[in-house]
Amino acid sequence: MDQNPELKTQNSEFKKNMGLRRKSRELALQFLYGHDFQDRSGDEQAVTDEIEEFVASFDTVEKTLPYARQIVVGLCAHLPEIDALLVTHAKNWRLERMTVVDRNVLRIAAYEMLYCDDVPAQVAINEALEIAKRYSTSDAVAFINGILDALQAGSSDG
Repeated sequence: MDQNPELKTQNSEFKKNMGLRRKSRELALQFLYGHDFQDRSGDEQAVTDEIEEFVASFDTVEKTLPYARQIVVGLCAHLPEIDALLVTHAKNWRLERMTVVDRNVLRIAAYEMLYCDDVPAQVAINEALEIAKRYSTSDAVAFINGILDALQAGSSDG
């Protein structure tokens, strides 16, 4: 049974956008990794300038930049609230004890779950797990999943 050509085009476009979003998330993670280590300012203008410098230093896909920028600037603007929620749902774990990768994968997913209306919570969680599989350890996937599931359950209660 052949698929409707219009539906096939929509599916292709959807997959392409999902791939760009994943690359944007990965770009944001790479930036945040360095940003976290250097303990830089969370000021919006400073972060915007830093991400422009970062992108200029690497070969990045231009189409990934707008969403990566949105994640980084938005996350930095809401960092205290996001970190407080992560600490609440990460039983017996302080943020400082988490690896830099895991901490920032969690932050990106939490930002998307809380502040990006066009990203369903389950998509943010699944993307975080896929990125963790690529950039972290196998143990991190279950750890990240547990915290994000708790965050999702906690946000649906309120």
